[in-house]
Amino acid sequence: MDWILAILLFLHVAGAIIAFGPTFAFPFIGAMGGKEPMHVNFALRLQHRITSRIVFPLALVQGITGLLLVWRIGFEILSHGWLLLAIVLYLAALANAYFVLTPTAEKLIEATSTPPPPPPAGTAPSGPPPHLVALITRARTFGMVNGLLILVIVFLMVTKPF
Repeated sequence: MDWILAILLFLHVAGAIIAFGPTFAFPFIGAMGGKEPMHVNFALRLQHRITSRIVFPLALVQGITGLLLVWRIGFEILSHGWLLLAIVLYLAALANAYFVLTPTAEKLIEATSTPPPPPPAGTAPSGPPPHLVALITRARTFGMVNGLLILVIVFLMVTKPF
């Protein structure tokens, strides 16, 4: 048995589970924060902390262990379309997370760090301000894109369809 290959494969698969698994709970955390406005900032900070301390570092490890696996196995990346596509999608997901999702999350955290002023007496709360709704929509949309990219990458890694 090739122990180096086995260790690299373990690190790659375990890293994927640990890195990306928590991100699939973010919609639930966000929805709960949205239903309890006094806790929305905590929910956003929790998601941001998980992303910065677990997801990003291990996502980078994924790239490293993936390249080491390709090197150890001796794959020619260009001759395996599924692998080349998975690498492109991985890079797209990293770019989306770094350039879109992280700045959006930071703006949401800043926007929710102080509570909005109470509505005038005798009126019902009107919901979040439009700029906050736009940021939430952006985070949801691009978060779903990354979730889909992760699922497609896993599908390609497991099935090796072409």
